[in-house]
Amino acid sequence: MPRLACPEEPRGTLHVVQRGRARSPCFSCARDRIAYLDELRACTERERCAVHAYALMGNHVHLLFTPVRANGAARLMPALAASYAKHLVAAYGHEEALWEEPYDASPVHARRHLLACMRYIEENPVRAGLAAHPGAYPWSSYRANALGEDDALLTPHPHYCSLGRSPDERRAAYAALFARAGKRITPVSRRRSGLLSPRVRSRS
Repeated sequence: MPRLACPEEPRGTLHVVQRGRARSPCFSCARDRIAYLDELRACTERERCAVHAYALMGNHVHLLFTPVRANGAARLMPALAASYAKHLVAAYGHEEALWEEPYDASPVHARRHLLACMRYIEENPVRAGLAAHPGAYPWSSYRANALGEDDALLTPHPHYCSLGRSPDERRAAYAALFARAGKRITPVSRRRSGLLSPRVRSRS
């Protein structure tokens, strides 16, 4: 699975976007999203990548993570795609390639950039018309980062931790970033929510 040109240095945080082929849906139901998150957790543990934020959309996913080793995305993304493909085969008999190549990986260094990237990722469902507020969408990291909901997948980034001395202070400061930006979020049509095609679902 090739990637767009991007330096993948050890301990360099990356914002990765993986899209379905031809913008086709990647998830059919909650079970698919749970399976994807389970595989993401297993693969990041194996490839030694710390996830800081994510959002599972209808036809693409956003991930923000920091790999311990060089070429972290080049190790993680193929392993994740292969693991999730096994779920699709078992659940639906779906054997066609799902993900578009290459995936898009962008380095994120500065504190302001990283926090803005986290907010961008977690606001995606609102912009897509899938939820009225980031906290109303169950398939992102917002409810952990802003509300304190348990999420074993996540590891707080040092820039996030710098928002406050205690977890409560950090969550409050992080949620305030969304409150200040809320008026700039413009929801769009709910038609982008997306499901796997009826043909795939009918084979379950």
